[in-house]
Order: sequence, then structure tokens, then C-alpha cells
Amino acid sequence: MLEPWIFIALLLGAGMLLPGVTIVANWLLAPKKPNPIKQSIYECGIETVGETYIQLKGGYYIYALIFVVFDIEAVFMFPWAVAFDKLQLYMVMEGVIFILILAAGLAYAWRKGVLEWV
Repeated sequence: MLEPWIFIALLLGAGMLLPGVTIVANWLLAPKKPNPIKQSIYECGIETVGETYIQLKGGYYIYALIFVVFDIEAVFMFPWAVAFDKLQLYMVMEGVIFILILAAGLAYAWRKGVLEWV
């Protein structure tokens, strides 16, 4: 009864162990030769002019989060849309409810003024 779970446990253990092993191996084997040029601040390979620290507006993060939400929505909606003609009524209603929940979230963000670029 527990036999199928052994494979899942092994894959989960390997999935946690392998990234840790590669990070530790990189830390141990990587050359460590710091110098002032490597430690200097640059942007896109060019030395910065003026202040090197700038504070970004919080609106950028909100736009990114909203983009991610609707990008994931598209990923979830694609298989539903492809098989739309073969779906039963309750499956169509679940998709419609999913779209309505996301539309309500968009309307809330719009009403709060989050989407205005100021």
C-alpha cells in the first residue's frame, strides 16, 4: 500500500538534495579573486553616473502582480477553451465562475485606482 509513495518520497528527496549539492559545490569550487574593479557598481556593463541607488515606485510591482495573475489565468483557460465543445455544463460554469472571480479582482483594483499610471 505504501509502495507508490516510496517513489514520490525519493523524487522529493532528490529534488531537495540536488540543488543544495550544486550550490555547495559552486561555493567550494568557484575561484575567489576579488578586486576593486569586480566590486565596483555598474549597470548593463556601463559605469553608473550619479546616485547608484534609486527607489522604484510601488506601482511597478502592482502591475507585475496583475500581469502574473492574468498570465496564469491564460494558462489555466487555454485547455478549457480548447475542449469547450466537449465539456459538460458544470465544467463550463466552473470556468465562467473562475473568469468572474478574476474580473471582480480586476474591477476592485481598477476602483481602488491601482491601475492608474501616475
